[in-house]
Amino acid sequence: MSYLIEARNLSKSFGQKAVLQDLTFSLPAGEPIALIGPNGAGKTTLFSLLCGYLPASSGELKVLGHKPGSSALFGRVSALPQDAMLDPNFSLLTQLSFFGQLQGMSKSTALAESRRVLSLVDLAANAEQKATALSHGMRKRVAIAQALMGSPELVMLDEPTAGLDPVNALQVRQLIANLSNEASFIISSHNIFELERLCGTVLYLEHGKLVQQSQVHSAATQGYLTLTLEAGAQSDVLPILRQLPGVISVSDSQKHEYVLQFDAELAPDFDLTLLMALRQHGWRYRMLTKGQTLEQQLFAVTAKQA
Repeated sequence: MSYLIEARNLSKSFGQKAVLQDLTFSLPAGEPIALIGPNGAGKTTLFSLLCGYLPASSGELKVLGHKPGSSALFGRVSALPQDAMLDPNFSLLTQLSFFGQLQGMSKSTALAESRRVLSLVDLAANAEQKATALSHGMRKRVAIAQALMGSPELVMLDEPTAGLDPVNALQVRQLIANLSNEASFIISSHNIFELERLCGTVLYLEHGKLVQQSQVHSAATQGYLTLTLEAGAQSDVLPILRQLPGVISVSDSQKHEYVLQFDAELAPDFDLTLLMALRQHGWRYRMLTKGQTLEQQLFAVTAKQA
């Protein structure tokens, strides 16, 4: 099987400081991939290694079957930094076509490619405008269009919705989801809620180490229900939930929210059992979802390692 990215015992140090330590993982092409971790976890350094901006200190790394920075990857890999800037003095079409020519396109090909990517991000009508005439959300979409020039197979986005209001963030998220047929995306972000709805695979880094690689909607989330009650429920919720047939464990991850692990084979209709218990005790609920949230999965892993 060929992978989008393969890393084996990958490490990077700056002097005596180890920034990435012995990472081993394989990532398939397809659904967007989330790269998560606190500040200083090594996310930006990993992006830099993938792009070929920095050499690894030790270990092996392959992107689309080649060493990062190889001429074989020219035009096949693209990266968008968080604070990418647009020149205020030139139109969108002029800027994008300039970037296309830097990739080796002819002027006419670069212009056609610029119009294509602007259409992908729904900004074809703004091609002759300058960046100063656009909203912050529109400028983000132009930056994504720039990253799509030349139809790269792998696109890396660093905090693509940072600083956006909820409406614009949703538009960018939908855009990435729609473009997933065009390219494979790796997205670095602190917004776990956003990544959970967009990505299929998660890499979680902490202190330069790979703490977890998992599927967002994997078998590991089966046999779980997440219950969110309305405020004002009785204080004896936890012991009552733990006594329900089929329950393995119950944890209150945050106020009024409970994660129930149950035996899916012994209690295949556990959701109905839970709803009957809620009715019996007069508890009103705001949300009942199957599985664990991504935040709960990551918290459970880091809590075990603490």
